[in-house]
Amino acid sequence: MSKLKLSVAVGNYDRVRPLIDGAVRIDGVDPIFMNLPPEEIFFRAFRGQDFDICELSMSSFTVKTAQGNCPYIGVPAFLSRAFRHNSIYVRSDRIKSPEDLKGRRVGLPEYQLTACVWARIILKDEHGVMPSDPIWVRGGIEHPGRPEKIAIKLPAAVRMEDGPADATISELLERGDIDGFIAPRPPRFAGRRNPHIGWLFGDPVAAGRDYFRRTGIFPIMHIAGVRRELVEKHPWLPAAVLKAFEQSKAMCLAALEDTSATKVTLPFVEEQLRAAREFMGNDFWSYGLAANRNVLEAFLRHHHAEGLSSRLLAPEELFHPSTHESFTI
Repeated sequence: MSKLKLSVAVGNYDRVRPLIDGAVRIDGVDPIFMNLPPEEIFFRAFRGQDFDICELSMSSFTVKTAQGNCPYIGVPAFLSRAFRHNSIYVRSDRIKSPEDLKGRRVGLPEYQLTACVWARIILKDEHGVMPSDPIWVRGGIEHPGRPEKIAIKLPAAVRMEDGPADATISELLERGDIDGFIAPRPPRFAGRRNPHIGWLFGDPVAAGRDYFRRTGIFPIMHIAGVRRELVEKHPWLPAAVLKAFEQSKAMCLAALEDTSATKVTLPFVEEQLRAAREFMGNDFWSYGLAANRNVLEAFLRHHHAEGLSSRLLAPEELFHPSTHESFTI
C-alpha cells in the first residue's frame, strides 16, 4: 500500500528537526515539509486549509472548535510553549506596575492571539487587571494594519479600537500614543531608540519561574492539527502524528544532553537543560492530554470567560480520541 503524500507546515524548531531531516518518520505518510513562520501557517490554515498537518494557534483552534466548524482535529503535541511575562512591554515612564495598565491604551496584533490570552490571564489572576480595564488598540507589529484571522465577538465591556491605518503598534509605543504592548514578538524598536520602553516585569524569567512554582502551569501556545476530512478517511493518522512528534522531541532532547559538542549556539545549554529538569521535572515540555490537563483546563476556562470561545470546552474535546492515551510496553 502506498503512503499518503501529505503537506506538513511547522516552524523551524529543534524539537521537529528530526522529523524534517527524516530521522523520524510519520507512520504511513510521505511528508512534504514546509518551514514557515507561525503567522503565515495560522492565516493559511484557518483561511484556506492549505496544509494537511500543521502547527495551530491554541486560541484560534479553541474558538473554531467551540463553534463546531474547525477544519482541523487536534493532536496534543505542543510545538510551542512559553511563559508570556516577557511579551508585555510598557512605557516605563508612565507604567510602573501591572495595576497601572487600568484605563491605559495597550496595543496588540489580535485580541484572540494565544500569547495575548495568556498575558491577560497573568494580569487578571496575578494582578487584578481585568480584560475590560485597558483600552485595546489593534494593529500589526511590523506592518500597519492586521485583521483578526478569525471572526470574534467581544463582550460589551471590552473596549477595542483599530490603530491608525498607516502605523504599527510598535510605532505607536515608540511615539507614546499607547502605554503598553502585548504580542508574541517584541516591539520593532524596543529599547533601541527609546529608553522608556521596556518589559512590564523587569525580570521576566524570575516572574515566569515564580508563576510556575505556584501554579504548575507552563503555558501552551501551539498544538498540532490534522485536516478533518483526512482524519475521517484515515482515523489512524492523528495517533501516528502524535507518535512521530513525540519521537522527534525525544531525539532533540537526547542531542541536547550530549556534552561532547554543544548543539545550540549558546553557552551553558547542557547546564540549562539540567536546571530546567530539576525545576520543572524531567519531562518539562510534555506532550499528551493527561500530563497537561491542568494547563489546558486553565486556558479553556479563561478563554471562555473572556467570551472568545462560545462554550466551555473540556480538554478531551480538543483532540482526537486516539490521542487521549498511548500504549505501553
